[in-house]
Amino acid sequence: MRWPRVFTAMITPFTEEGSIDVEAAEGLARHLVAHGTQGVILAGSTGEAFSLSPDERYRLYTAVRRGAGDMVPVWMGCGTNDTRSTVDLAMAADEWGADGVLVVSPYYNKPSQEGLIRHFGEVLHHVTCPVMLYNVPSRTASMVEADTVAKIAKKARAPFAVKEASGTIEQIIRLDQILGSEVPIFSGDDSLYLASLAVGAYGLVSVASHVVGMEMEQMTELFISGHPDEARMLHADLWPLFKQLFVVSNPIPLKWLLHRLALAPRTVRMPLVMPEDAVFGDLWLAYLRAKHIRQMPISSVKN
Repeated sequence: MRWPRVFTAMITPFTEEGSIDVEAAEGLARHLVAHGTQGVILAGSTGEAFSLSPDERYRLYTAVRRGAGDMVPVWMGCGTNDTRSTVDLAMAADEWGADGVLVVSPYYNKPSQEGLIRHFGEVLHHVTCPVMLYNVPSRTASMVEADTVAKIAKKARAPFAVKEASGTIEQIIRLDQILGSEVPIFSGDDSLYLASLAVGAYGLVSVASHVVGMEMEQMTELFISGHPDEARMLHADLWPLFKQLFVVSNPIPLKWLLHRLALAPRTVRMPLVMPEDAVFGDLWLAYLRAKHIRQMPISSVKN
């Protein structure tokens, strides 16, 4: 299997009434494919998976598949804090034809490492498509240790990868030492991506690639082709945007920015709420810097 280097963890567009905006989802998928995204992952943290019913997930998947066509793989997020529900969602996505499933570690109930091995083992037993384990303890209160990931990987019957978003380079180093080249490691943090590449990561599941997809692709190519200084200079331009996209809970800043760029609605589902525009002044400036655009009125910018 040829893994993409840069996945986009895509937002879920909602109408003002709160339903899935299938037209916006299809259009955004088309835009992402045209602007550097090599793969799309739906119904993750950025996709507000906490709020999506199984039927909404299917409608989102079919809309994005129409928009992306066969140009890039389309994956589905399927993780919950209940093993049976996670397996059901993963099996459904596999039946729909998803190119893979992203499975976050169970949240809230804080399982042991043995519980995590059994949880992911059940998913791996029931699906035939590729699986990406998603470790994000800041959201789940459940750290999947590197040794645990290695034990889970041995249970995989199909291609298996890891999205590592614990916020530490040390975890990337440890995973690289244990897993070797057979299990690709994807950084789950835009701001740590370049450093992660330097210590063994293969690619990225990105938030920022919604708006700087070509730049993320360019930074990746510069680094892997032996031009780390140029990659570092590009990272310096992008870093303020990476930070501002998390000035409040993801995906709120991203949806605000996509709305300003006429790429998607700004609606989020409760308990998330959209703050006043003033909160995002520095985000707008960081975007202009990343795109090398002189400061100008929002309405004048073409992405």
